[in-house]
Amino acid sequence: MNPRIPQSISESVAAKQAILNDHDFLGRIEGAAQMITTSLRGGGKIHFCGNGGSAADAQHLAAELSGRFYFDRPPLNAEALHCNTSYLTAVGNDYGYDLIFSRLLRGTAKAGDVIVGISTSGNSKNILKAFEVAKEMGVKVIAMTGETGGLMKEYADILLNVPSKDTPRIQESHILIGHIVCELVETAMFGGKQ
Repeated sequence: MNPRIPQSISESVAAKQAILNDHDFLGRIEGAAQMITTSLRGGGKIHFCGNGGSAADAQHLAAELSGRFYFDRPPLNAEALHCNTSYLTAVGNDYGYDLIFSRLLRGTAKAGDVIVGISTSGNSKNILKAFEVAKEMGVKVIAMTGETGGLMKEYADILLNVPSKDTPRIQESHILIGHIVCELVETAMFGGKQ
């Protein structure tokens, strides 16, 4: 057997075990779920953004809220900011790729909303621009990053910085954390599994 297979699994487990053992981190996961729940209860919207694999994660988590997670229930107001390719290519071409999220956020968000930015480095310029706009508008900021938090930590109301420097391991943990948040939000909004 290729030794890289068990090694990769062990590294993934180690990153998650480090989160499990960090009570402060677990509290921040709960805090993120509470922040999102508060926004939704107040008529807010949850905006997700990321690039590449993190864009896929952003879209995945938005769908868990707007579709369903564990059980049938009303949809929640959540969307990934990159889903309109005509918008992305127009704004990327006319204004620059760094503004694709911030421009849409400015047009669709309001105070009391939440933006969840996902970046393994924590330094994605287009997410940083979106976070700047979020702060101007009174939109709460959750940053999901790798170990250092990058520049995104400076804007985050809640920082979920996975204790790893390895992109695949960080992304695997981001989905775990995102799923936990979705479960907590769904339960808070509608009760437990039905």
